[in-house]
Amino acid sequence: MDAAFLAEWLNIVLRWAHMIVGIAWIGASFYFIWLDNHLKPPLDPADSAKGIGGEVWAVHGGGFYTAKKFTLAPERLPPELHWFKWEAYTTLITGFFLLCLVYYWGAEVALIDPTVMPLDKWEAIAIGLAFLVAGWLFYDWICRSAFGEDDALLGGLLMIYCAFAAWALCHLFSGRGAYLHFGAMLGVVMVLNVYFVIIPGQKELVKAKQEGRKPDPRYGEMGRQRSVHNTYFTLPVLFTMISNHYAGLYGHE
Repeated sequence: MDAAFLAEWLNIVLRWAHMIVGIAWIGASFYFIWLDNHLKPPLDPADSAKGIGGEVWAVHGGGFYTAKKFTLAPERLPPELHWFKWEAYTTLITGFFLLCLVYYWGAEVALIDPTVMPLDKWEAIAIGLAFLVAGWLFYDWICRSAFGEDDALLGGLLMIYCAFAAWALCHLFSGRGAYLHFGAMLGVVMVLNVYFVIIPGQKELVKAKQEGRKPDPRYGEMGRQRSVHNTYFTLPVLFTMISNHYAGLYGHE
């Protein structure tokens, strides 16, 4: 069977899978940010005594729902907890395979523009991968530094960094490649936020509860900060991911 034919089928399967798991992840992320922003004091005083800091009542799909958030942790953990992580991990896995198929395997067409910078295929791929790694390392460092304690200052510094990254990519790759790698860089940051910060913080809270220790609120605060970042990063990521369908975006000087 022709390799180009197989690549085309693999392309559509990966895009479909990437879109499905991405919707699941982004939908959950948006929902929990909305949930945090709409919490009200518990209607039942007994809930406040149990450590519930806020609740949301909703109606959807013909039923009534209530979601309650504990200030730190419940007095007793349930036998099963759902961890929102595989939605993020599968988004990264499918996205990376798609990146390799379209922009690395087909680097001569989709990634390299000799009029911007005459790169060999291996050079373009190495730079692309380095951008993804460096993007996470710098972001994580600045969030853990003293700058991370001031959300407004941190947001301003991250905006400057993103502007610099976009400028640099536009001087390295084709328009399509620059757009896509900017989005991929933020996407990697989002997933690694889940893997290295949000989930470990949640595991520490669970462990503290199981060991009878008072959970350290620092982990929850750090996780919430990264979750908020992920929600806002979602907007440019989605924009850059659809950009390759609009030549007026990536083709404009």
